[in-house]
Amino acid sequence: MKKKVLALALASAMTVSLTACGGGGQTAETTQAPAAPAETTTAASAGGDAQTPAEPAGDGSSLVYWSMWEATEPQGQAIQAAVDQFTADTGIAVDLQFKGRTGIREGLQPALDAGTNIDMFDEDIDRVNSTWGQYLMDLEDLAKGADYEATANAGLMAACREVGGGSLKSIPYQPNVFAFFYNQAIFDEVGITAVPTTWAELDAACAKIKEAGYTPITCDDAYITCMFGYHMSRLVGEPKTEEIVKGGQWDDPSVIATAEAYADFASKGYFSETIASNVWPAGQNQELAMGTAAMYLNGSWLPNEVKDMAGDDFVWGCFSYPAVEGGTDGVDAANYGAQVLAINKDSKNAENAFKLICYITQGEFDKMLSEMSVGIPADSTNTEWPQLIACVKPVMDSMTTRYPWAAGAEANADMTPIIKENFLNLCGGSIDAQGFVDALKKAGN
Repeated sequence: MKKKVLALALASAMTVSLTACGGGGQTAETTQAPAAPAETTTAASAGGDAQTPAEPAGDGSSLVYWSMWEATEPQGQAIQAAVDQFTADTGIAVDLQFKGRTGIREGLQPALDAGTNIDMFDEDIDRVNSTWGQYLMDLEDLAKGADYEATANAGLMAACREVGGGSLKSIPYQPNVFAFFYNQAIFDEVGITAVPTTWAELDAACAKIKEAGYTPITCDDAYITCMFGYHMSRLVGEPKTEEIVKGGQWDDPSVIATAEAYADFASKGYFSETIASNVWPAGQNQELAMGTAAMYLNGSWLPNEVKDMAGDDFVWGCFSYPAVEGGTDGVDAANYGAQVLAINKDSKNAENAFKLICYITQGEFDKMLSEMSVGIPADSTNTEWPQLIACVKPVMDSMTTRYPWAAGAEANADMTPIIKENFLNLCGGSIDAQGFVDALKKAGN
């Protein structure tokens, strides 16, 4: 069934005119994707220094919170500030443990299985609700009691219910969306006055950019599967793409059609000359940020990741992956989501845990998190986005269909490295469309 969710709060129609973000000049740093190295820490101050966890409150209502962030990251610092204020206001102590990405991904489930006292935790929306779904408490009553959705992002709340099997089992924060990011100055120089909304329009834009001496599109090993998945899902929808990838249905016409579209772009010289060997973050750091490449399919965390290299005068643009002729999905479909906070179903302090979730995801501290990490606010009343990612708002607001990560291309873990290697080679021009399909067939036998 097609993954439709409610339109995002404050939704606006997707504009075809160029929507440019402001320049750089921010100072916070973040590491949203790919995953940062693991480091398990104890609770830390807002400045990131380790400290002894606060003593439990006298009523025994202290909370244990495992976080995916590092204490030194802006996300960790903003969350620590929210926790500190929560404790000051309520008298409830919080043992906030910053685990890092790998730390929480490898350590949370064994800890929960062992009965470790963990009241709440955070991570990516899909990982929390899918991988760890069996450990989650239903939050519908807590959210209703707090009138939480009065200021929540409706689309993201709907997405949480979708991945939670129809019930609210997590609360979103620090939203993100995956789309094409581009250098506005290059678009202006070559005379592109409207963002591409169809594959033919993207082709025409790439031709102008190449003629002007720039690389139209760059990518790398971390994100190349997303290009395959998005094109397939534009053609046949994401559920069908997952079915093809999981079942090894490489003779499906959409597979060769996707390969031919990218082989055509490769033959026209639209991709980076080093795309086949680009290891993240080479494409974004050495090409896009340096002004030699114009476009890169990536997440809304990208402008922040490269802001120091791109410089204060770099102006960002953003547009959704274009529609394809005769396809199923349009520009209102993308991988969008958020990190989420969840409560352990065995927690004895669920009400206090939800109160802390409200501190983190609403009002002052949601705004602080957005500003410090140059991220999208989760509270719909925090309408002012960081200048660096202002161009993302019309794209995010236009979304009605949610893709999972890589739009289904990574639905079969055994095939992910095969798709990655051969799609890089396809874009690099060392194999043709049929060679790409044959490689997938061979690997699946």
